[in-house]
Amino acid sequence: MGGITSSHDGLAATARKRFVKKGREIPVEELTEKIASGSRLHLAKGITLLESIILDDKVAGQQLLLNLLPKTGNSIRIGITGVPGAGKSTFIEAFGLMLANAGHKVAVLAIDPSSTVTGGSILGDKTRMEELARHPNAFIRPSPSSGTLGGVHKKSRETMLLCEAAGYDVILIETVGVGQSETVVRGMVDYFMLLVLTGAGDELQGMKKGIMELADGVVVHKADGDNLRLAKKTVREYRQLLHFLQPASPGWTSTALPVSSIKNTGLEEVWEMIVSFKETMDGGGFWDERRQSQTKDWFRSMINDRLIDTFFAEPGKKEEVAELEKALVEGSLTVTSAVDRLFG
Repeated sequence: MGGITSSHDGLAATARKRFVKKGREIPVEELTEKIASGSRLHLAKGITLLESIILDDKVAGQQLLLNLLPKTGNSIRIGITGVPGAGKSTFIEAFGLMLANAGHKVAVLAIDPSSTVTGGSILGDKTRMEELARHPNAFIRPSPSSGTLGGVHKKSRETMLLCEAAGYDVILIETVGVGQSETVVRGMVDYFMLLVLTGAGDELQGMKKGIMELADGVVVHKADGDNLRLAKKTVREYRQLLHFLQPASPGWTSTALPVSSIKNTGLEEVWEMIVSFKETMDGGGFWDERRQSQTKDWFRSMINDRLIDTFFAEPGKKEEVAELEKALVEGSLTVTSAVDRLFG
């Protein structure tokens, strides 16, 4: 017996479509409006645009920044640094929650170290600051350091401006936390805070004067439980040391405070210290002066970056550098001679 014959399985035949990648339109005006109205979603999109290495995104990002520039500058910018393990994320969550609950809008820009092998970062600060991340008055943006020295991202300054345009009046920048090398953040914030641990004897020797001279305030963290007595002793030691150092900001005397983020003690005193700092700087005219100086430093820093990019973009430069590196390794050329030949 013959079987059932059919020419079709019931689905209409479709013509094969060729995939064509279309140009992506970037809604700069819409982003401007939404960010200015305080949308966290569009603020995140705007920051992604600024951090992009795609040429069209760079152009759009700068236009976005230009549109929002009149709405910037109305915040207190606080840089927070300290050795790994000092509890920077724990402190920022407790401190940020206190400010957010008091009605402040708090933006946290957390910088994670990038791997020198893969270039990747964990970007786990939203996980570490879970409660703060859910608060309607808070915005947390983790970014990779991407090899940038100084414990900050290359676009940290521009990101900070977007957050200000979105209405955030307290900006907290958490640096990578690698010690004395992360001093670049000093040049982009109003108030520079150093987090330290108890048992200050060895730490004071390790810190020396490098980063201590940059600090407007020192927080001795984890001052609770059995550690409380030692923390108070450490505070006294830091206060004595700061007394002999040149002030980081004119007219301001840096001091140290004990803080416990677990017990929520000392946080209000830290905020009072920062507010007092702003009043002192405003009274002496140093607040605006420092920000103007920082803008000039930012400008010169970007000139240096552009010069390096332009140099290596010239035809044949990368190959010439590779040849000179080979000669250096072989010992047939000194480093100074190689540089002279490169620019000769």
